[in-house]
Order: sequence, then C-alpha cells, then structure tokens
Amino acid sequence: MRIVQAGAGDVRRLAPLFDAYRVFYRQPSDPDAAAAFLEKRLSRGESTVFAAEDDTAFVGFVQLYPSYDSIMLGARWTLYDLFVSPAHRGRGVGRMLMERATQLARETDAVGLILSTATDNLVGQRLYESCGYVRDDAFYYYNLTFPEAGV
Repeated sequence: MRIVQAGAGDVRRLAPLFDAYRVFYRQPSDPDAAAAFLEKRLSRGESTVFAAEDDTAFVGFVQLYPSYDSIMLGARWTLYDLFVSPAHRGRGVGRMLMERATQLARETDAVGLILSTATDNLVGQRLYESCGYVRDDAFYYYNLTFPEAGV
C-alpha cells in the first residue's frame, strides 16, 4: 500500500471512491457529478488529494482544502473528505492517509488541520482522536446552504 498525490489525470480512478463517500453521507449516487467536482478542484489547484493505492486500484483518499486561521495568524488545512473502501477498512489505510495529511500541513508551515464529521461516525471519531485531534467543545458550527448551487 502506498500513498500518492492524485492529480486531475486520476479523476476516473478517484470518482468511484468519492461517489461512495458521498453515499456514506446520505447523498444520492451520482458518479458523473462526483467526477466533475473532483476534476474542477484538482485542475484548478483548489484542493489536494492523497490516495491510497494497492497494486491495482485506489482504495481510499483524503481531500484537503487550504484555508487560513485569523486567530492563530497562519495557514490551516481543512481535511474535508476521508474515505476508505469497505473492503480495505481495518488495515490502517485511514491512518496512513491521516498521517500524510499531517505531513502536508507540516511541510507547508500550517498552524494545523481542522475537520468535522457526523456525530454518528464513531469509527472516524476514534481514528481522529487517536491521531491527536481534539473535539472542539468551545464553538458551534453553523451552515447556510444554497441547494441550487453546485460543482
């Protein structure tokens, strides 16, 4: 198993995993839209994706977005997506992807990483906490969604 940085040329291989990730979060499957979203982010340099690759296919990925932290006065990475195919879970793939994300943050002199996850994603929460992430109890997060916008 190796971790590689994915580019726009890898979208066809990444899209099935990205679509499965979205389905995990109760979105309807839409492989074409998943591929279009990834292609746009990667071709524009708007995100960084690392993929876990075995001998034949991508089996997991992590997608990060650059952002800034006004309080800490520095760059911060938002770890927005992490997914490992069900057949490869429990083998340390998620941890390898998380470690690569941490390495990116250190390489870019970021003040840290931030992520959010579903309250019922207990497996993910255990992984994040075992990697040193601390659940924030000091802030509430709010969303304002525009369903008509996309990709």
